[in-house]
Amino acid sequence: MATIAVLGAGIMASSLATPLADNGHRMRLVGTHLDRDIIASIQETGVHPNLGLKLPEGTTAYQLEDAAEAFDGVDLVMSGVNSFGVRWAGAQLAELLRPGMHVIALAKGMEADEDGNLTILPRVLAGEIPQDLRDQLTFSAIAGPSIAGEVAVRRHTSVVFTGENQDVLDLWQGLFATDFYHVWTNTDFVGVEVCAATKNCYAFGAGFMAGVLDAMGAEAGDRYVNFNYGAAVFGQASIEMVEFMGLLGGEPTTPLGLPGIGDCFVTSMGGRNVKCGRLVGAGLTFSEARAQMPGVTLEGAAAIGVIGKALVRLTERGVVEPSRFPLLRHLYEVVGLDQAVNVPWDSFFGANGSGR
Repeated sequence: MATIAVLGAGIMASSLATPLADNGHRMRLVGTHLDRDIIASIQETGVHPNLGLKLPEGTTAYQLEDAAEAFDGVDLVMSGVNSFGVRWAGAQLAELLRPGMHVIALAKGMEADEDGNLTILPRVLAGEIPQDLRDQLTFSAIAGPSIAGEVAVRRHTSVVFTGENQDVLDLWQGLFATDFYHVWTNTDFVGVEVCAATKNCYAFGAGFMAGVLDAMGAEAGDRYVNFNYGAAVFGQASIEMVEFMGLLGGEPTTPLGLPGIGDCFVTSMGGRNVKCGRLVGAGLTFSEARAQMPGVTLEGAAAIGVIGKALVRLTERGVVEPSRFPLLRHLYEVVGLDQAVNVPWDSFFGANGSGR
């Protein structure tokens, strides 16, 4: 029986207590300073209020001030903090980790420096750990199409565990894989994580499909929807994810499976980013749409801001041609520059419809 210490009590990290418990393992769930009510609920009733479910036996909840107790004696650690808190999480973990520990991260996104060079978030997380300790740890990540509530109630889910050490990935796979939680491993760390970041951007654009119909009102009718529009956005997104592999060093086939197209599909089916994209597609500016969603975390919009701005800088430096990534560039115009939706259809799909 293994015990995993988790920093961050969000719904995804908490949902993973289910496959872990099914395999006879335990989770020590440490809340951040933003999770105090969640941890209190779990401690008092066993119920995660945001999931609306009782967490399995073997899950113990800790407030942040008790993190040292939760991490005592464990060798396996999960960072369950979202993309906005990665550096904070790294600083916390720097005080809690010991040589020989294995760390796996859930946050999806990238950071960019002033020259537009992009870094995947697991490496940003690792960068907050002092190098002498960092060199004695391993860092991996979980990606692929995964809705937290479905994991928690044992719906079939297929994911990819990624990192640079295959033996460590095999260890993580053995801990979590069940008859319903299907785990593949992939050592294309950069490629998988770039897919995980960019699919959130493109899911925002998927919201335009319904928003255009909303703007039409009764004129749209109820017989014909907008699947052609959505399919074209999805198709161009797939092409651009492959292009990102060439730009950032991933394998060209990685976007074709679970980390890319698979995850982009499930993220495009709904959620906060799609809802905001729908409002924008209906005619609001991003700032107006954002104002209608107070307090809501929009990782996709944040990723568009980071990656879109980086593309502008990389283009200025001559690293990326201006004609590349037309969909992501337009998403940045919408989110980063508050412009109206005006999808550049004629710049999609290359000369023959397949991106070439």
